[in-house]
Amino acid sequence: MNYTELFYRVVAVLSTPARTWDKIAQRGKGNQVLAEYVYPLIGLCGLCEFIGAFIGKDLSSLMFQLALTRCCAVAVSLFGGYFLSVALLSRFSRYWYGWQDSTDRMQLFVAYSMTVTFVLEMISGLVSIVVLSWVLQLYTIVIVYEGARRLVGIRESRLVSYTVWATLAILVCPMLIEIIFNKLSVILN
Repeated sequence: MNYTELFYRVVAVLSTPARTWDKIAQRGKGNQVLAEYVYPLIGLCGLCEFIGAFIGKDLSSLMFQLALTRCCAVAVSLFGGYFLSVALLSRFSRYWYGWQDSTDRMQLFVAYSMTVTFVLEMISGLVSIVVLSWVLQLYTIVIVYEGARRLVGIRESRLVSYTVWATLAILVCPMLIEIIFNKLSVILN
């Protein structure tokens, strides 16, 4: 994976979502988005969380265990949240909006729509920005709106409702899985 290209893709999605969605729609390689975009970003999020656990703290076996647990929680939540969002949005789009395209296109849509989540997870892994993170997640609405219009092809009359539901799925699925993972790790500890 070329991390320079990954960085430029992330910046393009965040800075010019409309133009970037047009380019993504032309390429349309849904099956490659996992290896080229999602997995490297999840790995970077986990790495930032692991490193961030040691910032300002002493090195001990307990701290190392905490860092690994937090790293795993972030990786599992983003990984599971991605696939859960793809599954939910595929079914939701077919049932409510008559969308008949392949799951590959939905994988593309969710992957690039989660860009804000990926970036904020990396930053919050290193620096605590809890309140700011919630505010910045709202930018996901813009990215989802442009993606739903340009990639998924939702009609203008139903675009706002689709954007709201898709944004909720994309933001809530990783959070829900992280909460469950953290509860289970406390119980099993």
